[in-house]
Amino acid sequence: MTLNDTIARVTDRIIARSEGPRGDYLKRMADARVKGPARGHLSCSGQAHAYAGAGPDQSAMAHETAPNLGIVTTYNDMLSAHQPFERFPELIREAARAAGATAQVAGGVPAMCDGVTQGEPGMELSLFSRDLIAMATGIAMTHNTFDAAVYLGVCDKIVPGLIIAAQTFGHIPTVFLPAGPMTSGLSNDEKSQVRQKFAAGEVGRDALMKAEMGAYHGPGTCTFYGTANTNQMLMEFMGMHLPGSSFVTPNTGLRDALTQAGAQRALAHSDLGDNYLPVCDVLDEKAYVNGIIGLNATGGSTNLLIHLVAMARAGGIILDWQDFSDLSEVTPLLARVYPNGLADVNHFHAAGGLGYLIRELLGAGLLHPDTKTVGGGGLEVYTREPKLRDGVVVWEDGTAKSLNEKIVRPASDPFQPTGGLKRLNGSLGNAVMKVSAVKPEHQIVEAPVRVFNDQEDVKAACKAGEIIEDTVVVVRFQGPKANGMPELHSLTPVLKNLQAKGINVALVTDGRMSGASGSVPSAIHVSPEALDGGAISKLQDGDILRVDAVAGDLDILTPGVLDRAAVRVNLGANEFGLGRELFAQFRRSVGTADTGASVLF
Repeated sequence: MTLNDTIARVTDRIIARSEGPRGDYLKRMADARVKGPARGHLSCSGQAHAYAGAGPDQSAMAHETAPNLGIVTTYNDMLSAHQPFERFPELIREAARAAGATAQVAGGVPAMCDGVTQGEPGMELSLFSRDLIAMATGIAMTHNTFDAAVYLGVCDKIVPGLIIAAQTFGHIPTVFLPAGPMTSGLSNDEKSQVRQKFAAGEVGRDALMKAEMGAYHGPGTCTFYGTANTNQMLMEFMGMHLPGSSFVTPNTGLRDALTQAGAQRALAHSDLGDNYLPVCDVLDEKAYVNGIIGLNATGGSTNLLIHLVAMARAGGIILDWQDFSDLSEVTPLLARVYPNGLADVNHFHAAGGLGYLIRELLGAGLLHPDTKTVGGGGLEVYTREPKLRDGVVVWEDGTAKSLNEKIVRPASDPFQPTGGLKRLNGSLGNAVMKVSAVKPEHQIVEAPVRVFNDQEDVKAACKAGEIIEDTVVVVRFQGPKANGMPELHSLTPVLKNLQAKGINVALVTDGRMSGASGSVPSAIHVSPEALDGGAISKLQDGDILRVDAVAGDLDILTPGVLDRAAVRVNLGANEFGLGRELFAQFRRSVGTADTGASVLF
């Protein structure tokens, strides 16, 4: 199938825009390859330090030339998504020994949960944790004793941070190893309904706690299609997972076999053999375009409009939001997974999952088929699915048709003809919206604004019954420089309640929303942010704003607003408490949302 003209044009535009920084990056990676891992060139004392804790592998490391595999892990046992990683290092060591190699945990990196910190001060460190994870991974890998690496990570800021680091060490072959989703519990829709009832005061905390525990009940990622599971999709579309491995549940024979196969694949790609495949060759411009196509085709998390920009910059590739918007216009929405539908990721996987979607998109000329992948060959291998045969993982042809068209559909009959994300711009600035879960009748809101500088004030106003007519709720001073750009997902239940009462409501903010957010139209990541004097800082209650997700407009309709002085507020409360004081330098040096909101680039 011939590649879609728009996809070819956007890819060429990205390649041309990135020519200078990408060329410099690839030269650095080529130079690093020539130098190679310094393990054999370390002093005897240095080598002894590196091998002393290796137990039965110590002699092999000191006296043989077999490859050594570095493991970077985000294991902790308070996050369900990362708890399964506790068992992975030993599985990986066994797989390495079976391949005549060795493996060591290079280091652990922090992993925080946006679900736990949602609406709390800790959420203000969430976005910054991405860059900290990248830096911590750099410390783990800087010992320079590894011929290949595997990265164990799943959730929101974690995979992007690991990808940034992997590209910094882009001469090293790497495979990402997921943990998989938890088994299905209480449906996400039922859980959401209880949250709305609690927000409305119709049920007590005991009912809310029962629903939450019924939904989040075991090891693995949350089962809705938020940022964590969007990350897993990206790793397949971009060729960093083994085919079909993203949504296999934890602590199963197939999951363990995929973990060991991934470790052996990374070792097979080391520069000590004949199949050298460094990260810098996998994550090129075409791979990033494929990732954006996957993001749109599945209605993925808006957080990735920030993360993908930052991830790409680590490899010398310059993306902008117009790329996302142009690609969205030609990408059909092929999946309905909560919050865009009632199914969870386990249902999605059973209905055909990523393999089916990749098959459909390739067949429609909507993906670059010729990218390099850790699966071997191009994206065609990602239409196959893993099976456990006699204790060994093998890949067989995946389904060529949807097994449930309420969840996944063919490209010839999509849920909607364009993707799940929309760029908005206008006199208020640039923003993005996840439209895949927003009903058509809610995609245009033109109404007076109600301005808040704190999300708690929004909840108080809603509880007091102050919003009784069509309203654009503006929550500002939530950008990366103001307070680390927290997610405002805890506003979702109260805003959905307004919507359920027949009020046409929209949210506009320079902060973020969770990947689990959906039915309320939310123009987020507004840039320039309020602290930078953006137009959002000049709004007053009663100004008329048009939020149009159909035309992509975000316009102030009240004359004279832009002539006002920018509002300044006291942000001293953001400076201290629960670690916020440790990130003051991040707030001072962070870039804008549309350039990735990073302190690294």
